[in-house]
Amino acid sequence: MKNLAIILLITAQPLAAQTDARCTWTAQQCMRYAVGHNHEVNRTALQLDNQLESKTRAIGDFLPSVGANADAQYNFGRAIDPETNTYTNVSTFYNGYRVYSTLPVFDGFSRLHALRAAKAGVQMGLAALRQQQDATALATLQAYTNVLYYRGTIAMADERLQETTLLLRQMRLLEEVGRKRAADVALVESQQAEAEYNLTRQQNLYESAILELKKQMAWPLDTELDIVEVPDDENLAPALADGNPFTDTHAALETARYQTDAARHEWHQMRSSLCPTISLNVGMNTSYNKTLHRHTAASFDEQFRNNRGEYIEATLSIPLFNRMQTVTGIRRARNNYRIALEDYEQKRLELEKMSREAWHDWQACLTQTVQMQKKVEADSIAYQLTRRQFEEGLSTAIELRTTSVQLLQSRATLLQCRLMAMVKRQLVRYYRGECIWE
Repeated sequence: MKNLAIILLITAQPLAAQTDARCTWTAQQCMRYAVGHNHEVNRTALQLDNQLESKTRAIGDFLPSVGANADAQYNFGRAIDPETNTYTNVSTFYNGYRVYSTLPVFDGFSRLHALRAAKAGVQMGLAALRQQQDATALATLQAYTNVLYYRGTIAMADERLQETTLLLRQMRLLEEVGRKRAADVALVESQQAEAEYNLTRQQNLYESAILELKKQMAWPLDTELDIVEVPDDENLAPALADGNPFTDTHAALETARYQTDAARHEWHQMRSSLCPTISLNVGMNTSYNKTLHRHTAASFDEQFRNNRGEYIEATLSIPLFNRMQTVTGIRRARNNYRIALEDYEQKRLELEKMSREAWHDWQACLTQTVQMQKKVEADSIAYQLTRRQFEEGLSTAIELRTTSVQLLQSRATLLQCRLMAMVKRQLVRYYRGECIWE
């Protein structure tokens, strides 16, 4: 019940905004909602419940087993008379009852290792649940940033379309007064058509991104989902820590560690099959029988009392030869344990590498964000000067288009750097073992 309460506390995250689709959602709120409703997380929680049941079953193996049976038998023809223990040809009726209990006393510590393996399985399930929650949160964060990116590109494309529409109107007026040629007007019309195409394309990409975000969150697809904008200075915060952010408390590494523990105990449990087993059996039985052609048989109550007997026995079982099944099983379990050790070391090396990459990527995104801000300012000045020169007839439409596209690309790259800095910052926290969705 304690472990079940842990599952409920992990999977059921209260959030008031979850029931209100009209509010604006932050990245943390979206991740919390996804962790509480994602189908993969729910499936992992149910698998953890199965592992808890396996642990309960392993505990139950230490308790004695109790059973009872009853049987009835009708004999006709040649049979043994239970009263005289001689052969007879008369028909008899026999009714027996038995209550028994069996307690394994020694089994080479097989049950102990099975219990320890089950406990390791529960811890592995908890770590796997946390790992799935983190993976869901990261996927939701990535989908969230994609929505923000395409929302920003839509705003840029719309602004670009308005500028080209206004510029086309000015060009047509200048053509009427003879200050611009028809070729210049045609070039601006081409730019306007390109801006309309780009706006339509970005809107389509935005719709795909919002659908992906709803899918990651298990959000109803026909319900609106409004997310907030990211402040300009959010991703320019100082570093969380210096050096390698990786820690041994990472959920994926803990899963591999508990997998190793479970494989080790399963190996020891298989080795216990070589040991003899001792069990203790106690029971009580009684019976009732009657020869059908006789009318002087004792009553059921009298026979039930008089025929009652109790017994207690100890059984020693020594394994001698089972066609090499035990030896091959031990070798397979040992190999599985060694494989688990190799998987653990490989996972540790992989996570440490990825954590260092996330750290350097985050630092690079912070630097690139500052650099792209300067570039956007410079490209904006260049575009404004080129446009002024174009209006005065000192530059061509091609030069205007070049500076406009360059400014648009710089702004899109700046937005991408800011959003990637947000993702990489959460990745650094993730590799440090922190919960990124709380």
